[in-house]
Amino acid sequence: MSRTTGAGRGRYRVPAPDPLAEPAAPVGPGWTASLAVANGAIWAGWYGPLQILLAWQAAEVAAPAAGMPKESVLAWVTGVGAVVSLVANPLFGGLSDRTTSRYGRRTPWIAAGVAGGAAALAALAAARTVLAMALAWGAVQLALNAAFAAITAAVPDRVPHRQRGAVGGWLGAAQILGVVAGTGLATVAGGLGAGYLACAGFVVLGTLPYVLGHRDAVLPAGRRPALSWRALLTGFWISPRRHPDLGWAWLTRFLINLGNVLVLLYLLYYLRDVLRRADPDGGVLLLTAVNGVTLLTTVVVGGIWSDRAGRRQPFVLGAGVIMTVATVLLAVWQTWPGAVCAAALLGIGFGVFTSVDLALMMDVLPAAAHRGKDLGLINIANSLPQVAAPALAAPLVHLGGYRTLYAVAAAIGLLGALLVRRIRGVA
Repeated sequence: MSRTTGAGRGRYRVPAPDPLAEPAAPVGPGWTASLAVANGAIWAGWYGPLQILLAWQAAEVAAPAAGMPKESVLAWVTGVGAVVSLVANPLFGGLSDRTTSRYGRRTPWIAAGVAGGAAALAALAAARTVLAMALAWGAVQLALNAAFAAITAAVPDRVPHRQRGAVGGWLGAAQILGVVAGTGLATVAGGLGAGYLACAGFVVLGTLPYVLGHRDAVLPAGRRPALSWRALLTGFWISPRRHPDLGWAWLTRFLINLGNVLVLLYLLYYLRDVLRRADPDGGVLLLTAVNGVTLLTTVVVGGIWSDRAGRRQPFVLGAGVIMTVATVLLAVWQTWPGAVCAAALLGIGFGVFTSVDLALMMDVLPAAAHRGKDLGLINIANSLPQVAAPALAAPLVHLGGYRTLYAVAAAIGLLGALLVRRIRGVA
């Protein structure tokens, strides 16, 4: 492909970017900033409901629903959303890999996903039954995961290896700020419906700079992989035997995320039942703030440092060790100062891990033709721990208390960090 520029005798042909080639030209700050803002906006669309709105709505819906308390309503609704998310991310990533639109492979899915997600959030505001809530929240997850899969795939499409840590850091920072923004909008909007509409508007406005200001390279129809449902579904399995680096990288991400979720899942109960805090809600808020501040200080710096060093493994390993130390503190130093120190260390470790692990994952992708699908499968290592952790944590606390829970979480996270050494293709 090529395009003609100039006029008259001065015309010359410049090759257009190849959508299936490894990128070589560095991306500019404008591209990175607009993609990061779009990423943060989508996280705001998820976490405004998850942190505040769905719980309020579940309490309203549960009141007239005989035999179903608000906790059960919330569990059913979020459970449906989690299942949809697990399927939607790799599905839409695979569809975007095959898109031959004149606007590129990813941008149409970002635009359509955001528009659909905003509409679904508006529908969710009007839901008055458990079924309506579940269907609407499932639609939100379906649409926003379509946009998120395309945003994630845009990074290996456009960003060369030497920049991926830095870009991953900015995306991680935007994710954290998006969670804060969504929670804030849901809190101050002035009601359930207003909260959902505020989150919907923020999602749309946050993605406009990227959608309107940047276009992807176009995939020619002749180079599109054959589209069949059988090929699409069978493509959702990546053989660890054929691609061992990707398999070890996926397992590393899954185990470190699982350890982190186990730490955070029962934090409120830990403060109330073990530390005997008079205000456990306020304690969780303070620890979350400490964790967020330290995470923000390392998420970008860690990615840039990794790019300059030209290495990923030492940073993932170091981050995992720091998080393990923090988790051990919760098990052995069961005091309020111990919890504050643990929260700070967890932020430091998880900040470095967030940016560098994203770059590492992109460095081990098998092929450019199906980056979106492969990254969708990788993202399951983020969402699956949310499902597995409650099933694992409850019996651990019941049998051995919080010392056992945090000891097991520390061992899982450390194992994940150590397994990064099994990756051969990335230093």
